[in-house]
Amino acid sequence: MTPTFINYNGEILPADSKLLTIGNRGFKYGDGLFESMRLMKGRLKFVDLHAERLQKGMKALHIDGYSQMDAYFLKEKAEELASRNKVKHGRLRLTVYRDAEGLYTPTQNKMAYCLELQPVDEPRYFLNTRGLIMDMYQDMPKPVNILSNYKTCNSLLFVMAGLFKAQNKLDDAFICNQYGFLCETISANVFVLYQNQLYTPALSEGCISGVMRQVVMGLAIANNIPMIEAQLDPEILNQADEVFLTNASRGIQWVMGFGRKRYFNETSKLLIDELNKV
Repeated sequence: MTPTFINYNGEILPADSKLLTIGNRGFKYGDGLFESMRLMKGRLKFVDLHAERLQKGMKALHIDGYSQMDAYFLKEKAEELASRNKVKHGRLRLTVYRDAEGLYTPTQNKMAYCLELQPVDEPRYFLNTRGLIMDMYQDMPKPVNILSNYKTCNSLLFVMAGLFKAQNKLDDAFICNQYGFLCETISANVFVLYQNQLYTPALSEGCISGVMRQVVMGLAIANNIPMIEAQLDPEILNQADEVFLTNASRGIQWVMGFGRKRYFNETSKLLIDELNKV
């Protein structure tokens, strides 16, 4: 089912409306950020965490209006759009960009936004039945800076990694930071079970500050799984017992293979069961 309507700056419009001008800063400069969210049974999941990350990202980009983008706003707009599209379960993308003229230097910092909805059939999170096959994308490391933890509209690194994934018939690809340490994947955070301890790259390593990353870390601690945020040498992937990925859209996805290495999925099964109780 193709979504019929979007929310463009508070106005519900047909999804195929031609709205952006050639001067749009999101188009010209990637001057904005976005939030990927999951709708289940007509309700937005983890809305407080999404609002917190979005507001922090807008502050970092010096885009005005971040106080408007609170949990109430996200919940109201998501559920309104879902109702208009007659959708109960779906993936949402909220794109916020700087609505201004100018070249690299904007004339103002006014906010504009667009909310899109893609229907899905699943009323809860499901663990993938076939484990992911992955490799390391090495052509472009991820820079570590004040914007690294946010989902900015400047996504060429992930586009190039996506091309690498497609060319090599992979399900996803690991990305390292500029110092050569494990960072994230094309669209997810990484968790590694090694010697009965669960590791994930620390935010200081430049990974996205994932909402699902935060949720899963809490679930691990609640289930007495030692949880460590750390600087991870990619070699840990060759020694690990389990590897899984997390994001707000798909929840938890287990990795079956990296090169010749094969992994189990006991921890990911436990955690996705706990996730569906939240």
